[in-house]
This record gives sequence, C-alpha cells and structure tokens, in this order.
Amino acid sequence: MRWEGRRQSQNVEDRRSAGQQAVVGGGLLTLLIMIVMMFLGVDPMSLMRMAPGLAGGPAPAAKAGKPINDDVSKFLKTVLADNEDVWSRIFPKAFGARFAPTKLVMFTGQVQSRCGIASAGAGPFYCPLDKTVYIDPTFYEELKRRFGAPGDFAQAYVIAHEIGHHIQNQLGIAERVQSMQRRLSQADYNKLSVRMELQADYLAGVWARHMAQYAGILDEQDIREAVNAAAAIGDDRIQAQAQGYIQPEAFTHGTSEQRVRWFLYGLKTESPELVVQRMNEAFERDVP
Repeated sequence: MRWEGRRQSQNVEDRRSAGQQAVVGGGLLTLLIMIVMMFLGVDPMSLMRMAPGLAGGPAPAAKAGKPINDDVSKFLKTVLADNEDVWSRIFPKAFGARFAPTKLVMFTGQVQSRCGIASAGAGPFYCPLDKTVYIDPTFYEELKRRFGAPGDFAQAYVIAHEIGHHIQNQLGIAERVQSMQRRLSQADYNKLSVRMELQADYLAGVWARHMAQYAGILDEQDIREAVNAAAAIGDDRIQAQAQGYIQPEAFTHGTSEQRVRWFLYGLKTESPELVVQRMNEAFERDVP
C-alpha cells in the first residue's frame, strides 16, 4: 500500500505517551472478566456498557500525553484520511446524508472510553457512545505474529472495518441492534452481532474498491493482505487457536470464510445503490 506523502487526518488523538490510563470501577478484575466473557461469546462492548461505573456519563479526561510523530502515527492518520475522503463521496449518494467523520485514538495498554475501559488485548474497537475508534498500535504486531497477517493493507483493513461500525452507528443500525439485546437469548443476539461484523467487513471492502479504483494506491498483493487478515480473525480460527475446539453458537464476528466473502462482496460493489442492497442483505437475512 502506497501511503507515504498523502493527506493525514486531523481527527487522530495520540494518548500513547500518557502510558496506561488509570482504571476505575473494577480495575484489573473488570478487565479479566471482560476477556473471559469475550471468549464465551459475550459482546465486549455490551459488557462494558453494562459494567457499573464504566458508562453512562462522560469519560474522565485522559492524561495528557505528547503526540509521537512516528511512522505508525503517520500511517493511521493517512488511513483515516482515506476513509474520510471515500465515505464523504459515497455516503451522500448511498444514504442521502452527509458523512460525519469519526475520531481515532491511539493508546498504550488500556484506555477509557464512553463505552468503558478496554485493554489492548481486546483489539481495536469502535465506541458508538463517543463515536471514536480506539487502537493500541501494538495490535499490529499481534496481527502479524499470532495471526500470520502482516502487511500495511492488512492493518488498513482493520481500521476500515471499525469505520464500518461508525457508519452503522450513523445510520442507527447499532442502536437498533443494541435495543434488541434484552429481548433475545445470548445465542440469538450473537447471530445479530455476526451480521453487524460482516456488514462492517463489507463496508471495508467498499472502501478498498474505491482506494484501488480512484486513488490507485493498491495492487493485488494489498488485497491478498486484507483477505488474509479477514480470514485470520474469523471466530472459528480464533476459537480453535485459543481453546482447541469450535463453538458456533458463541460466534460474534463470523467465520473466516464469511468474513472474507463479505469483504470481497464490498470489493466488487460499483454503485451506491448496491451498497445499500448488500448492507441490507448482510443484516436482514440469515448468514449461511
């Protein structure tokens, strides 16, 4: 991916030099519970919203840190700018509204968001309450080492997927799904979570198509990197690696095959009308 020397977004906050943020409302115990529940199939964002003292009001002010102007920072700012540029063009045509850019926060170790405390171990995430993407850049080393998915565009795909969740939030999809949680069993809610994640993978593919078609900065190797990353973080592969067996009823993000397939659907989408159609398919119907 040829990312050097292009526009960088101003919507990036670097909290890395502040170190680990102070943990409130449960500390390490809360963090451990979140990790265990995540492996059992519970949506970690839902868990943070339900945890007493971790949500429902403005997040405490983060300890100020001096921004680090390294290659990671420049890369993430460029990828976020690319998403802003692409969705500012597509969103009005597809959905009849202006695209509202999100913010991206880089952190080290753990971070306080409006959705609660999150650690680097949970991976990148989007908080709909403060409309912000959070990422500890060391996740990319984990993506390469543990999941075997190296490459700049594999890293860019991860950010584009989280921007997909921001689009869902802007369209009211995230709120609609969240409101259904109390009426559903955990297994049924997990199915909705899978559809949300595959829809975000689809939107990441739409973004990738526009980067390849209009920006001209991608090649076949870049696409292979993104496909490899999508496959590497499928529920079936992660469960097999973490616990030695697979529990389909606990899937929350989709299988490797599903994640690759919906990313590629997005990559093949040409018109805004198809964006809406495919988004509806990813959400409304049962995902095979």
